Amino acid sequence: MNVTFRQLKLLEAVARNSSFTRASEELHLTQPAVSTQIKQLEQEVGMPLFEQMGKKIFLTEAGKEMYAFSRDIAQQFHDIESVLDNMKGVKSGTLSLAVTSTGKYFAPYLLAEFIKHHVGVQVHLEVTNREELVAQLQENIPDMAIMGTPPGNLELTAQAFMQNPLVIIARPDHPLAKASRIPLDRLVEENFILRESGSGTRNAVERFFKERGLKLNTSMEMGRNEAIKHAVMAGLGLGIVSLHTLEFELALNRIAILSVEGFPIMKEWYLVHRSSKRLSPIAQAFHDFVLNEANRVVTLPQPRPASRSARRVTRS
Repeated sequence: MNVTFRQLKLLEAVARNSSFTRASEELHLTQPAVSTQIKQLEQEVGMPLFEQMGKKIFLTEAGKEMYAFSRDIAQQFHDIESVLDNMKGVKSGTLSLAVTSTGKYFAPYLLAEFIKHHVGVQVHLEVTNREELVAQLQENIPDMAIMGTPPGNLELTAQAFMQNPLVIIARPDHPLAKASRIPLDRLVEENFILRESGSGTRNAVERFFKERGLKLNTSMEMGRNEAIKHAVMAGLGLGIVSLHTLEFELALNRIAILSVEGFPIMKEWYLVHRSSKRLSPIAQAFHDFVLNEANRVVTLPQPRPASRSARRVTRS
């Protein structure tokens, strides 16, 4: 069987993206070129590696076996490059970073500052939800990831590097917007728009209120912070989001942060990678940069000062 490393690399990209188009964009190739290489690989194997159902493609059983081998081989080549780069003292290379959707609000600033000192680095940044990010870590795909609480069922090296305050938001004209020290049990009267079940933010919020014997009225679930903020601005209810997501809305006075007892919920951001992963020189440099410089580079948005007429709300 005459199979090339290039074909295996293309197979890995198509399988990981579940798309010929996205794989071709990632590898800077045309889609016909990718399709031709995969067809040639299937001819060498003697079996189809992908099957199409509607607009989606899936690995066949033979494809799953080839995909597993292709990932192992790609990792070995990556390790060889890391060893040689270490020997040569190379300060450039490729960094593969995955971040949860909330992390997109500050990760580009970290990367911009890092690249100033490593002008030769190429970055592949993927923004995704927690479920997909955990799946990528399980498959050992990114060099490292930025996320909230790491999963406990994987062998990971995780280091906290920055706080992630969760705050309750409302329209500026909401009756509670000018109140202070709002008791938690007052919130059960309100409708909440929250992140989807399983997200890091949703898990933290539910755990916080459950520990205090309270349950919020979740009127809507949304998979993106932007959608939650727009729903809050439209007057559909209150929301709970990371303070990192609110820079523009606070500056434009489109959203108010409520003064609630026990808030903000203080979480942390973690830099995570598989414990067995050999970090390349550039990945190690980024790792050290984040742990040492993140709090200098990333600043939290500042809420507007509370009104002098703010009043304490008591439950009637």
